[in-house]
Amino acid sequence: MRLIDTHAHLDDRRYAPDRDLVIARAAAESIGIVTVGADLSSSEAAVRLAHKNAGVWCSVGVHPHDAKTLDREGFARLATLAAEDRVVAIGEIGLDYYRDLSPRDVQRRVFIEQLALARERNLPVILHNRDATEDYLKILNEVKLPAGGVVHSFLGDVALARRFLKLGLYLGIGGPVTYPANDVLRQAVAAVPLERIVLETDCPYLTPVPHRGKRNEPAYVSLVAEEVARVRGISVNEVARQTTEGASALFRLAAPPEAPSPGGRSPRPSRGQE
Repeated sequence: MRLIDTHAHLDDRRYAPDRDLVIARAAAESIGIVTVGADLSSSEAAVRLAHKNAGVWCSVGVHPHDAKTLDREGFARLATLAAEDRVVAIGEIGLDYYRDLSPRDVQRRVFIEQLALARERNLPVILHNRDATEDYLKILNEVKLPAGGVVHSFLGDVALARRFLKLGLYLGIGGPVTYPANDVLRQAVAAVPLERIVLETDCPYLTPVPHRGKRNEPAYVSLVAEEVARVRGISVNEVARQTTEGASALFRLAAPPEAPSPGGRSPRPSRGQE
């Protein structure tokens, strides 16, 4: 059974003592990983990790929390990183009106600029949204995304899920689907087409049950797959097959990962017209 964790933060300092072992545990379970940038520093680290480890790909981008830090020089650096051959997406990008760590007008401008970079590079996007749905959807409706994208850490109901699906987006489902209080999310997971769902951990955050409260890691994406299977009343192998095919199509991976191992290389992802 192959799985892809479409959203990890392997550069996080919490992995400093055992990062190679974390990647090895995922490799042992035939789990491929997309490690995600959230600012220039973490994007650079994501690229290094993807070049070092087979079965690890990466995205580059600036999270809305850090939008205020992205100046012209920084954007040029981001564009250079986006051309690296292990980069399969632009992200994590979007809007966050919950914490408001960057001014909202700056968040919107930087979001639009990075969407334009994704179009220029013909790359999909990894999208962050918190308490900003209407502005978020307005921008996404105005800025067409020929390469598509994924709504990271989708936590909404069936109606919101369908609004995103109409834009051609995938839904990223992670550890919260296992939390007892999230019946509304489970209803959405049961209702939407499985081929539009991809799995993620957002590790080291959002650890699934039964490890909630501990550090998350890519190997735990199998627990997300098990819960999605239970909710939908199908086998975990079918969830693995369809979500891996969806992730491979979205990120244009050359093939579903074959039991990756740290330190090796894997095939370069195809980028269509690039």
